[in-house]
Amino acid sequence: MTHKPQIKIPATYMRGGTSKGVFFRLKDLPEACQSPGEARDKLLLRVIGSPDPYQKQIDGMGGATSSTSKTVILAEPTQPDHDVDYLFGQVSIDKPFVDWSGNCGNLTAAVGAFAINSGFVAKDRIPENGTCTVRIWQANIKKTIVAHVPITNGEVQETGDFELDGVTFPAAEVQVEFMDPADGEGSMFPTGNLVDDLEVPGVGTLKATMINAGIPTIFVNAEDIGYKGTELQDDINSDPKALARFETIRAHGAVKMGLIQNIEEAANRQHTPKVAFVAKPSEYVSSSGKNIGAGDVDVLVRALSMGKLHHAMMGTAAVAIATASAVPGTLVNLAAGGGDRTHVTFGHPSGTLRVGAEAKEVDGQWTATKAIMSRSARVLMEGWVRVPGDSF
Repeated sequence: MTHKPQIKIPATYMRGGTSKGVFFRLKDLPEACQSPGEARDKLLLRVIGSPDPYQKQIDGMGGATSSTSKTVILAEPTQPDHDVDYLFGQVSIDKPFVDWSGNCGNLTAAVGAFAINSGFVAKDRIPENGTCTVRIWQANIKKTIVAHVPITNGEVQETGDFELDGVTFPAAEVQVEFMDPADGEGSMFPTGNLVDDLEVPGVGTLKATMINAGIPTIFVNAEDIGYKGTELQDDINSDPKALARFETIRAHGAVKMGLIQNIEEAANRQHTPKVAFVAKPSEYVSSSGKNIGAGDVDVLVRALSMGKLHHAMMGTAAVAIATASAVPGTLVNLAAGGGDRTHVTFGHPSGTLRVGAEAKEVDGQWTATKAIMSRSARVLMEGWVRVPGDSF
């Protein structure tokens, strides 16, 4: 045989929030993959089962959705007063690339537990019973995130009664704080405006709020593009023309935000920015059959991830939603009724989510100081993942 045999790499398969991913310790990766580059990307693609023209990821750990085509690498902290470095890779399903341009807020909830279980957190900082505060350096976006992980008898508590729409079973609550979530290298509103006129060929000129908090996100009004804000996944994902229209909006918004130089570059930057549409509260039935009343939420939001409508809400987009809602005059704030607010409850396809956010205006520039949300996480499987030795 001329083909190299499979190798096995220590790995943990975890759910964090409404996402799942394969978690690695940097030191456990093959030496060629311990540094950023082609070898690492090829390895992670093979682990997940991409690129797959069938878009099923049958020959890998991925679940054929943006929420389940994810990888995480944890390493010793490079920043003082932090416990761990967290690097997130969004693996394309049908194309041969890994997008390192942003964070996964949902999987952040699992990072704290994985860091504790993997020895990154000093034992004297883990209580016998109580809560362990894990200080995470998010290496993709260079931001601090603090996870408050419940501990019982000296071990991570995973089971509990905290319910999260989009996740079938209850689990222990993990509170996650996104510190200073706005882009530290530029304005939280890259264009300098709370609302822009975004010209999109073939679509028209749309009112848009473009914000960089949690993750770069483009918000448009649902009614401006022919929607109500109560749509579920199949309403969007079964319509190729609608998906193409959203990708066009995303590409032109990315150019206006300065994230890319021309719209052609958007194809190689699928993870960011996100595009979402908002609407005033209205009753609807969630994907699980749960009735959501207009009085249950402040605003309706639907967001796309990796070219498809998300089944719930990305954690980083939830930060963007909460931050935008806290700034009077944005489309999110206006759809939520306007005025000042420090938290928002929004409706998404799977149900509702409450997120807190603080924003302030200094010298005419808005900035976010903190966003807080509760998620849950648990280990699904641990041991080794196997890949052909000639994969990378």
